[in-house]
Amino acid sequence: MTDQEKALLRQTADRQEIAQVIYRLARAIDRCDKALLDACFHDDATDDHGIFQGSAREFSDWVMPQLQNYERTQHSIANILIDLDGDQAASESYFHAHHVIAGAAGAMNLVVAGRYLDRLERRDGVWRISARKAVYDWNRLDPSTDQWTNPALAGKLPRGQRGSGDLSYDVLRGE
Repeated sequence: MTDQEKALLRQTADRQEIAQVIYRLARAIDRCDKALLDACFHDDATDDHGIFQGSAREFSDWVMPQLQNYERTQHSIANILIDLDGDQAASESYFHAHHVIAGAAGAMNLVVAGRYLDRLERRDGVWRISARKAVYDWNRLDPSTDQWTNPALAGKLPRGQRGSGDLSYDVLRGE
């Protein structure tokens, strides 16, 4: 294998590892998995979500109780662009974040779309986020038309859960 081929292989592996960090962070939020969320950031990382600005650890402490205001959340990540520079990288990834909010008049669906602008570093051979900034492009709030609560479907469809009780924890070890 030539040096050029080795370099290309390393870049491909780095991009895949970086994408996995971004995907794991979305999973951590949706499963309310604080330990997984913290593992996506370096200890000295920062987070800027507009309504929250501070260290990534402070963000983790802040966001977990916020998530309890939602019955469910689901973040989809797309269009990940990554600029590599040795052990440092910058990325932009698009997100659609779906939230189900309980209310006196019934459940509401909040969809927020935007982009995460991340700075990442490989330290001790591990890629993690060193700084994240959320940019919001649009949102939508509508009454829920959820049919999964229909009594005819009760117990027949596996439902996602917050925390380690979610079926994905039986399949994905160490994530």
